[in-house]
Amino acid sequence: MSGPVRRCGFVKKTISPFLLISLVVFLCAVPGELRGGELSYPDQLIQRAHQKRLHEDPYWRILLHYQNKLFGVQSLIDDPQFFLSIEGKENPMAELDATLRAFFQDDTISAGSSICRFIARYTWLKEKLSIDESKLPAGECSEFNKTMELIKPRSATLIFPAAYMNNPASMFGHTLINIETPSQSKLLSHAVNYSAYTQENNGVVFAVKGIGGFYKGYFSILPYYEKVQEYNDISHRDIWEYRLNLTEDEVRNMVMHIWELQKIYSYYYFFGENCSYNLLFLLDAARPSLRMVDRFKWWVIPIDTVKALYRSGLVESVHYRPAQATKIRYMSSIMKSRSRKMAETIAANAMDPALLLNTHDSQEDKIKILDLAVEYLQYRYGKEKVSRDDYSSLFLSILTARSTLGRPEGLDYAVPRPTSPEKGHGSKRLSVGFGYGEDRSFQEIRLRPAYHDLMDDDAGYIPGSQIQFCDTRLRYYFSDRKFELEEFNLIDIISLSERDMFFKPFSWKAQTGLMQKRRDDGDNHLIYYLSTGGGFAYRNRFLGLYYGMMESDLNFGGSFESNHALGAGASMGLHKKITSFWKLHLHGKALYYPVGDEHKSYELSLAQNITLSPAHAFTAKLSRTKTFGFCETEAVFMWNIYF
Repeated sequence: MSGPVRRCGFVKKTISPFLLISLVVFLCAVPGELRGGELSYPDQLIQRAHQKRLHEDPYWRILLHYQNKLFGVQSLIDDPQFFLSIEGKENPMAELDATLRAFFQDDTISAGSSICRFIARYTWLKEKLSIDESKLPAGECSEFNKTMELIKPRSATLIFPAAYMNNPASMFGHTLINIETPSQSKLLSHAVNYSAYTQENNGVVFAVKGIGGFYKGYFSILPYYEKVQEYNDISHRDIWEYRLNLTEDEVRNMVMHIWELQKIYSYYYFFGENCSYNLLFLLDAARPSLRMVDRFKWWVIPIDTVKALYRSGLVESVHYRPAQATKIRYMSSIMKSRSRKMAETIAANAMDPALLLNTHDSQEDKIKILDLAVEYLQYRYGKEKVSRDDYSSLFLSILTARSTLGRPEGLDYAVPRPTSPEKGHGSKRLSVGFGYGEDRSFQEIRLRPAYHDLMDDDAGYIPGSQIQFCDTRLRYYFSDRKFELEEFNLIDIISLSERDMFFKPFSWKAQTGLMQKRRDDGDNHLIYYLSTGGGFAYRNRFLGLYYGMMESDLNFGGSFESNHALGAGASMGLHKKITSFWKLHLHGKALYYPVGDEHKSYELSLAQNITLSPAHAFTAKLSRTKTFGFCETEAVFMWNIYF
């Protein structure tokens, strides 16, 4: 019996110290929350945040600009200064943990502290986690508080400057947000703008780099009157103001997020992460239930964001602010031709305004002439076509003459409000139809992701403008029982800007992509083309908009003996809106290709469009072409669906 007892005693005396040591090591290695120890206050907050899964909360994703990607999530902000964790760009939980710890690591709360730098994050986390402010460092965000006291944000308005065809960055329009106060004029309020930072003057280079994301984009805050002057007076752009029904608290939330984004960059992409898309984060920060960012996946066009805001019920009212050029054109339209010429002559300092008072013109005509002369002189000064001294002297002499005439009853220069942009057709278009040509009938389907062409209804768009990207046409020929890619227009831009006595814009076009072209073997072949042109457009009261351009055209393809053909020539056209819903376009073009495969090409077409509603239209086109001596007549009928 003594043996077993000794063995048990041996085991007890040998293992007990080992177990004791192991237990001590285990307890030291286990986290405090598992062994019942006291956690630091930041760790308690982090534990609570994990339990609430705040890193998955939609508002945290909004504040950090997180988006779902193929392998997890990623912030669209590219500036490393925006993140407190080295993993913050791809790891929402790591960034949340680092943010909570940073709040307690500063010695005092000041302008450079994490709480003041990321005031929107702090305000939200304080509410969600009931943070005890007595445990935070001492101090306050004095700079932020002073700014809020100065701005006193009360309401917000989305600003949409209309498209401007002579600047690639502005062809689709632009959006910014105006933060308004209770006491100041709207023009003295603050405009929040996101744009690419660049000193590039070449529009083509800017467009290429902008598409590829080679520019850094920043938020900026400027007085609204400066933006009005830039868009209205200098760039000929009408401005639409969409007042939003945000509450004061929601506007304050927006301003706090804007504060966090100061001097923070993200790469600017012309079609994706552009001015409109990044502003959507500000709106979501104000009212998270909007989920505006989630409504756009592939590309973002400013007018589409305006329409989305309208559909969401966020727009309270709409105000139209016509450009100075629009006002000048309207004033001239209600005057006689002779009066328009006299106004232009006076504004050009070629006639003393006082001499007008002694003419046989009626008092009303004299008033109109001098009023138009003042507007046009201001426009010329804004475009730096008149020196300051000459402007001041002439402006004073015109006003002196004008002051002797008074104002007759009923004279009103208010520009009639056009159709607002959000009521125009959708930027995407699906077309289905049929046609006949080359002794063959076919069905055709066409998809255009963006945005507007000459034959679409102009309501809400710029008349005479065409901007299309990735416009694709597929045909099914019944006789051959096969599909063919008829055309793929990667870029198709036309600007027909009318010239008149006061404005002398240049009309131009740029097109590139794939298209079927008749070759000397009598068959159609798919070739790559690059076509450019420039010229002038004028408007006639009865004919409509008529134009002429000199053009160049470069073709590439294996079907050419020389693999290419380079040509030049001219085109002419007539673009007429017959009624509010019926439009036609007569177009002719003749090109000679002396380089590469030598040949000539001629084209004559007549297209008509009947608008049935903003979502539906019917198009018919009849064309006659002659290439390499082969002639072809074609008729196509399409039903267009806009969305």
